[in-house]
Amino acid sequence: MAEDIFKGYKGRALEILKTFNVRVWGQAIIKTNRGEFKGTVLPRAENDDDMHIVVKVATGYNIGIDVSTIISMEEIGYKEAHYKIPEKEFPINPKNPNVKLFGTGGTIASRLDYRTGAVIPAFSPGELYGAVPELADICNITTEKLFAVFSENMGPEQYKKLAIAIGKEIENGIDGIIIGHGTDTLSHTAAALTFMVQNPPVPIVLVGSQRSSDRPSSDAALNLIHAAITAGHGDIAEVMVCMFGPTSDEYGFLHRGTRVRKMHSSYRSTFRTLSDTPLATVSRKDGVKPIKKEYNHRRKDRNVIIKPYFEEKVSLVYYYPNMQPDIIDSLVDNGYRGIVIAGTGLGHVNKPLYPAIERATKKGVHIYMTVQTLYGYCHMYVYDTGRDLMAKGIVPAENMLPETAYIKLGWVLGQTDDREEVKKLMLTPINDEITRREPYNGYLVYQGGVPEVEEFLRKFHK
Repeated sequence: MAEDIFKGYKGRALEILKTFNVRVWGQAIIKTNRGEFKGTVLPRAENDDDMHIVVKVATGYNIGIDVSTIISMEEIGYKEAHYKIPEKEFPINPKNPNVKLFGTGGTIASRLDYRTGAVIPAFSPGELYGAVPELADICNITTEKLFAVFSENMGPEQYKKLAIAIGKEIENGIDGIIIGHGTDTLSHTAAALTFMVQNPPVPIVLVGSQRSSDRPSSDAALNLIHAAITAGHGDIAEVMVCMFGPTSDEYGFLHRGTRVRKMHSSYRSTFRTLSDTPLATVSRKDGVKPIKKEYNHRRKDRNVIIKPYFEEKVSLVYYYPNMQPDIIDSLVDNGYRGIVIAGTGLGHVNKPLYPAIERATKKGVHIYMTVQTLYGYCHMYVYDTGRDLMAKGIVPAENMLPETAYIKLGWVLGQTDDREEVKKLMLTPINDEITRREPYNGYLVYQGGVPEVEEFLRKFHK
């Protein structure tokens, strides 16, 4: 058998396939000392080990079978798989609202690359419609692929291009905007767009998925449907993140772009509004149902303020015990103009950092303090530590999330370097990045095992 039919297999795994005459993409029955398995033999990634054979089983999931457990293999069929979803022209209904879908990459626009075993940005926005035809019942979607990057590669250049593109679409009369985005830095982009695209007349919805489109448990399709409902029919004209609410498929949450954070590496319900409640829920059955009473409403005008500015020499530093002053010194020496610190407690760092902080502020570096607790306010008047740090030039950033403060400081320094003007812009809320107070139900972090939580879980669900 030719080597190319074993696609990526090597060593002991390759020997097993050759011994039993089973090809990659062959449907096989595999008997092991741990039971019998039936599925399609998949290619291996180039960098994977040689001790497992990967099989896609009937549920759609991939499993790895240790070759040392295999007793026999029998190929019972063969069909090479093709994972590319064809693009389809979107059918236009004049009665539906018009929505623009910007593609940036990420898991909502991705597939599994069997060469490397990685999830890669590969589906164009048009292919997304091919995968989710229900979108045509909700709105008319036109698509534009602005970028094809994982979210960790999104940054100021992309933020500014997105803001300008959004402004043009609003000027041209679009009814709503969806941005397909990877989840890892989705909240950073949402914050950036909140500052760069102010007072929009239509919804701007960032959406992603935790699980790629080729997985049975993918949340990509439902998240896209919820985003389309929000962009096309919702009344909330703000920059929002639309993702799963509970882990079930019941409804999605709409989170304000400045108060949202990814809180779990793999749960579909990973996004949470911190120190506040989500803006709304969204579902196919009920549409957009506001939770908050105050929000910016959809308007018919085309007025929007676009401010695509960002200074890249800004850093976010997470304080830890025994942090050394050379951390701060190195940022200053490398020309950084702004530093956001995620401090302990109410906004504290250790005394050895004091001289470096004083040197930095004397050189004109703008330093803002947030809290690494994520919930709560930065109160630097309570203890001597906080007062000392403010005396050395650090400014408390109220209850801004650390990542939001980092994004806002970059945006502000892209416009001015005047210390008082920077402070004024930083501490003047654009859209709830700083709130007057936190609602009593804005902090709900409970642990399993305690009686009241277990009682709640018995009555409801996670």
